[in-house]
Amino acid sequence: MSDVPDTPPTNAVDNDVQLVERAQRGDKRAFEMLVIKYQRRIERLIGRMVRDVDLVQDIAQESFIRAYRALPKFRGEAAFYTWLYRIAVNTAKKALGELKRDPLVSESTLMGSNDDDDETSRGQRELTDGATPESLLASKEIAQTVNAAIEALSPDLRQAITLREIEGLSYEEIAEMMNCPIGTVRSRIFRAREAIALRLRPLLDTREGERW
Repeated sequence: MSDVPDTPPTNAVDNDVQLVERAQRGDKRAFEMLVIKYQRRIERLIGRMVRDVDLVQDIAQESFIRAYRALPKFRGEAAFYTWLYRIAVNTAKKALGELKRDPLVSESTLMGSNDDDDETSRGQRELTDGATPESLLASKEIAQTVNAAIEALSPDLRQAITLREIEGLSYEEIAEMMNCPIGTVRSRIFRAREAIALRLRPLLDTREGERW
Protein backbone atom coordinates (compact mmCIF):
# COMPACT_ATOMS: atom_id res chain seq x y z
CA MET A 1 0.00 0.00 0.00
CA SER A 2 1.38 3.40 -1.00
CA ASP A 3 1.64 6.22 1.53
CA VAL A 4 0.45 8.79 -1.02
CA PRO A 5 -2.16 11.12 0.54
CA ASP A 6 -5.73 11.20 -0.75
CA THR A 7 -5.36 14.69 -2.21
CA PRO A 8 -1.81 15.06 -3.50
CA PRO A 9 -0.61 18.31 -5.07
CA THR A 10 -1.29 18.51 -8.81
CA ASN A 11 2.33 19.24 -9.62
CA ALA A 12 3.56 16.23 -7.63
CA VAL A 13 2.32 12.66 -7.81
CA ASP A 14 -1.08 13.55 -9.26
CA ASN A 15 0.31 13.26 -12.75
CA ASP A 16 -0.95 10.72 -15.24
CA VAL A 17 2.45 9.62 -16.46
CA GLN A 18 3.81 9.09 -12.97
CA LEU A 19 0.64 7.39 -11.76
CA VAL A 20 0.55 5.05 -14.76
CA GLU A 21 4.20 4.11 -14.28
CA ARG A 22 3.59 3.36 -10.61
CA ALA A 23 0.45 1.38 -11.40
CA GLN A 24 2.37 -0.66 -13.98
CA ARG A 25 4.87 -1.50 -11.24
CA GLY A 26 2.03 -2.91 -9.14
CA ASP A 27 1.01 0.13 -7.10
CA LYS A 28 -2.76 -0.36 -6.86
CA ARG A 29 -3.21 2.92 -5.02
CA ALA A 30 -1.82 4.78 -8.05
CA PHE A 31 -4.45 3.21 -10.29
CA GLU A 32 -7.15 4.02 -7.73
CA MET A 33 -6.10 7.67 -8.00
CA LEU A 34 -6.49 7.52 -11.78
CA VAL A 35 -9.97 6.05 -11.30
CA ILE A 36 -10.90 8.83 -8.87
CA LYS A 37 -9.54 11.45 -11.27
CA TYR A 38 -11.44 10.23 -14.33
CA GLN A 39 -14.48 8.37 -13.00
CA ARG A 40 -16.95 11.21 -13.40
CA ARG A 41 -15.73 12.11 -16.89
CA ILE A 42 -16.01 8.49 -17.99
CA GLU A 43 -19.49 8.21 -16.49
CA ARG A 44 -20.56 11.41 -18.30
CA LEU A 45 -19.18 9.99 -21.53
CA ILE A 46 -21.07 6.73 -21.12
CA GLY A 47 -24.18 8.63 -20.04
CA ARG A 48 -24.21 10.29 -23.45
CA MET A 49 -24.10 6.92 -25.18
CA VAL A 50 -26.78 5.00 -23.30
CA ARG A 51 -30.27 5.94 -22.16
CA ASP A 52 -30.42 3.47 -19.27
CA VAL A 53 -28.88 5.36 -16.34
CA ASP A 54 -28.70 2.12 -14.37
CA LEU A 55 -26.10 0.85 -16.83
CA VAL A 56 -23.76 3.82 -16.64
CA GLN A 57 -21.91 2.90 -13.46
CA ASP A 58 -21.70 -0.77 -14.44
CA ILE A 59 -20.20 0.07 -17.82
CA ALA A 60 -17.81 2.59 -16.23
CA GLN A 61 -16.66 -0.03 -13.72
CA GLU A 62 -16.15 -2.56 -16.50
CA SER A 63 -14.16 0.04 -18.45
CA PHE A 64 -11.78 0.61 -15.54
CA ILE A 65 -11.41 -3.15 -15.01
CA ARG A 66 -10.47 -3.57 -18.67
CA ALA A 67 -8.07 -0.65 -18.45
CA TYR A 68 -6.38 -2.15 -15.39
CA ARG A 69 -5.96 -5.50 -17.11
CA ALA A 70 -4.58 -3.84 -20.24
CA LEU A 71 -2.33 -1.42 -18.35
CA PRO A 72 0.86 -3.47 -18.86
CA LYS A 73 0.40 -2.96 -22.63
CA PHE A 74 0.02 0.82 -22.32
CA ARG A 75 3.13 2.42 -23.83
CA GLY A 76 2.23 6.08 -23.52
CA GLU A 77 1.89 6.61 -27.28
CA ALA A 78 -1.35 8.47 -26.52
CA ALA A 79 -2.41 10.38 -23.43
CA PHE A 80 -3.79 8.13 -20.70
CA TYR A 81 -7.26 9.69 -20.90
CA THR A 82 -7.33 9.20 -24.67
CA TRP A 83 -6.49 5.54 -24.15
CA LEU A 84 -9.06 5.20 -21.36
CA TYR A 85 -11.67 7.02 -23.44
CA ARG A 86 -11.32 4.49 -26.26
CA ILE A 87 -11.68 1.60 -23.83
CA ALA A 88 -14.84 3.18 -22.33
CA VAL A 89 -16.39 3.80 -25.76
CA ASN A 90 -15.67 0.24 -26.87
CA THR A 91 -17.02 -1.17 -23.60
CA ALA A 92 -20.22 0.87 -23.94
CA LYS A 93 -20.67 -0.19 -27.57
CA LYS A 94 -20.18 -3.83 -26.59
CA ALA A 95 -22.75 -3.53 -23.79
CA LEU A 96 -25.22 -1.84 -26.12
CA GLY A 97 -24.69 -4.50 -28.73
CA GLU A 98 -25.34 -7.25 -26.23
CA LEU A 99 -28.50 -5.55 -25.03
CA LYS A 100 -29.52 -4.52 -28.56
CA ARG A 101 -29.91 -0.92 -27.51
CA ASP A 102 -29.14 2.07 -29.71
CA PRO A 103 -26.57 4.63 -28.44
CA LEU A 104 -28.43 7.90 -27.93
CA VAL A 105 -27.69 11.18 -26.24
CA SER A 106 -29.61 11.57 -23.00
CA GLU A 107 -31.52 14.82 -22.53
CA SER A 108 -30.51 15.15 -18.89
CA THR A 109 -26.81 15.05 -19.78
CA LEU A 110 -27.04 17.70 -22.49
CA MET A 111 -29.24 20.02 -20.47
CA GLY A 112 -26.77 20.13 -17.60
CA SER A 113 -23.11 19.17 -17.88
CA ASN A 114 -22.32 20.42 -14.38
CA ASP A 115 -22.11 17.37 -12.11
CA ASP A 116 -23.66 19.07 -9.13
CA ASP A 117 -26.64 20.60 -10.97
CA ASP A 118 -30.15 19.23 -11.06
CA GLU A 119 -33.22 20.72 -12.69
CA THR A 120 -34.63 22.16 -9.47
CA SER A 121 -31.48 23.84 -8.21
CA ARG A 122 -30.67 25.12 -11.71
CA GLY A 123 -34.12 26.62 -12.10
CA GLN A 124 -33.98 28.21 -8.67
CA ARG A 125 -30.58 29.71 -9.37
CA GLU A 126 -31.71 31.15 -12.73
CA LEU A 127 -34.81 32.70 -11.15
CA THR A 128 -32.64 34.19 -8.41
CA ASP A 129 -30.45 35.72 -11.10
CA GLY A 130 -33.47 37.58 -12.48
CA ALA A 131 -34.67 35.18 -15.15
CA THR A 132 -38.39 35.14 -15.88
CA PRO A 133 -40.50 31.99 -16.26
CA GLU A 134 -40.82 32.87 -19.95
CA SER A 135 -37.04 33.02 -20.42
CA LEU A 136 -36.63 29.73 -18.54
CA LEU A 137 -39.20 28.11 -20.82
CA ALA A 138 -37.37 29.45 -23.87
CA SER A 139 -34.07 28.15 -22.54
CA LYS A 140 -35.57 24.72 -21.97
CA GLU A 141 -37.03 24.70 -25.47
CA ILE A 142 -33.63 25.61 -26.92
CA ALA A 143 -31.92 22.86 -24.90
CA GLN A 144 -34.47 20.30 -26.08
CA THR A 145 -34.01 21.43 -29.68
CA VAL A 146 -30.22 21.12 -29.39
CA ASN A 147 -30.65 17.68 -27.87
CA ALA A 148 -32.92 16.55 -30.70
CA ALA A 149 -30.53 17.98 -33.28
CA ILE A 150 -27.56 16.14 -31.76
CA GLU A 151 -29.51 12.88 -31.57
CA ALA A 152 -30.27 13.20 -35.28
CA LEU A 153 -26.58 13.52 -36.21
CA SER A 154 -24.56 10.61 -37.54
CA PRO A 155 -22.41 8.91 -34.86
CA ASP A 156 -19.18 10.54 -36.13
CA LEU A 157 -20.66 14.05 -36.11
CA ARG A 158 -22.32 13.49 -32.73
CA GLN A 159 -19.08 12.27 -31.17
CA ALA A 160 -17.04 15.15 -32.59
CA ILE A 161 -19.43 17.91 -31.48
CA THR A 162 -19.83 16.33 -28.04
CA LEU A 163 -16.07 16.15 -27.48
CA ARG A 164 -15.65 19.75 -28.61
CA GLU A 165 -18.62 21.54 -27.07
CA ILE A 166 -19.34 19.45 -23.98
CA GLU A 167 -15.95 17.95 -23.08
CA GLY A 168 -14.12 21.08 -24.26
CA LEU A 169 -11.30 19.16 -25.95
CA SER A 170 -8.98 20.67 -28.55
CA TYR A 171 -9.11 19.69 -32.21
CA GLU A 172 -5.81 17.84 -31.75
CA GLU A 173 -7.18 15.82 -28.83
CA ILE A 174 -10.36 14.99 -30.73
CA ALA A 175 -8.36 13.90 -33.78
CA GLU A 176 -6.31 11.60 -31.56
CA MET A 177 -9.37 10.14 -29.87
CA MET A 178 -11.29 9.64 -33.11
CA ASN A 179 -8.19 8.43 -34.93
CA CYS A 180 -8.62 10.79 -37.89
CA PRO A 181 -6.93 13.92 -39.33
CA ILE A 182 -7.59 17.33 -37.75
CA GLY A 183 -9.14 18.46 -41.05
CA THR A 184 -11.72 15.71 -40.74
CA VAL A 185 -12.48 16.77 -37.17
CA ARG A 186 -12.98 20.40 -38.24
CA SER A 187 -15.27 19.29 -41.07
CA ARG A 188 -17.37 17.11 -38.76
CA ILE A 189 -17.74 19.85 -36.17
CA PHE A 190 -18.64 22.40 -38.84
CA ARG A 191 -21.29 20.10 -40.31
CA ALA A 192 -22.66 19.30 -36.84
CA ARG A 193 -22.92 23.00 -35.98
CA GLU A 194 -24.66 23.70 -39.28
CA ALA A 195 -27.22 20.96 -38.60
CA ILE A 196 -27.86 22.25 -35.08
CA ALA A 197 -28.10 25.87 -36.29
CA LEU A 198 -30.71 24.82 -38.85
CA ARG A 199 -32.89 23.46 -36.05
CA LEU A 200 -32.30 26.49 -33.80
CA ARG A 201 -32.86 29.18 -36.42
CA PRO A 202 -36.66 29.38 -35.94
CA LEU A 203 -36.19 29.78 -32.17
CA LEU A 204 -33.30 32.24 -32.23
CA ASP A 205 -34.35 34.12 -35.36
CA THR A 206 -30.82 33.94 -36.73
CA ARG A 207 -30.00 34.67 -40.33
CA GLU A 208 -28.71 31.95 -42.64
CA GLY A 209 -24.97 31.53 -42.23
CA GLU A 210 -25.05 32.38 -38.52
CA ARG A 211 -24.53 29.55 -36.06
CA TRP A 212 -25.14 29.01 -32.35
